[in-house]
Amino acid sequence: MSSLATQISAQLTTTKSLIPSQTWLTAFLATQRPTTPLPALIQSALFRLLASDITTTLEPTSISCFPQDIQNAEMKERRLVGPIVVQILDIEDMSRSRWEQVEAIEAFERGEGTKGREIVRVVASEEGDIPSTGANRSGGTHKLLLQDTRGIKNYGIELKSVQGVGVGMSIGSKMVLRNAIAARGVVLLEPATATIVGGKLEGLHKTWKETRKTQLKAAIEASEQRTH
Repeated sequence: MSSLATQISAQLTTTKSLIPSQTWLTAFLATQRPTTPLPALIQSALFRLLASDITTTLEPTSISCFPQDIQNAEMKERRLVGPIVVQILDIEDMSRSRWEQVEAIEAFERGEGTKGREIVRVVASEEGDIPSTGANRSGGTHKLLLQDTRGIKNYGIELKSVQGVGVGMSIGSKMVLRNAIAARGVVLLEPATATIVGGKLEGLHKTWKETRKTQLKAAIEASEQRTH
């Protein structure tokens, strides 16, 4: 690895816990001008990594990934020292029923949101994302599908509200876990152990947004069939 690549990697690892792979760094530097200052290179590298699939751009290590048996529900509790970098593939507001979530999405599609008990008109952002009313604002508990750099997927649930976590967040956002507890195969999330770094996977976010209502309705129908 070149001296420049080493400096970029060291800075990203120290400040963001992101360890870029040598292959990715080499390809990244090949697209940059030789005269670009180091701080600008670091910022550009960070932006691209946050917009990337970490299973192809970050270097998996023994401490930066979930244990292979993370989903073992027989293990009562274990501490994940980390730092472990994960990307968020799905999120659900556990404080609302699935029907309430569907209704909130449909209200947004009609151009409506809620502010207290008042129905208000809302406008999507240029990217079509839901603003901070009705469909994505909640002080409730969220369940997240997390994926590490090896591609291992596991669920995490908020014990306490984590800043930046909500149904309106970007799918593909990166989160860093430090000293988090995994209990019965589920990662317990709280502000002291989980930090949102940012980022977004454009294609995945678009698909999630477009199919979310359909998936919620399918889950409702499956649940109703099991009760009959």
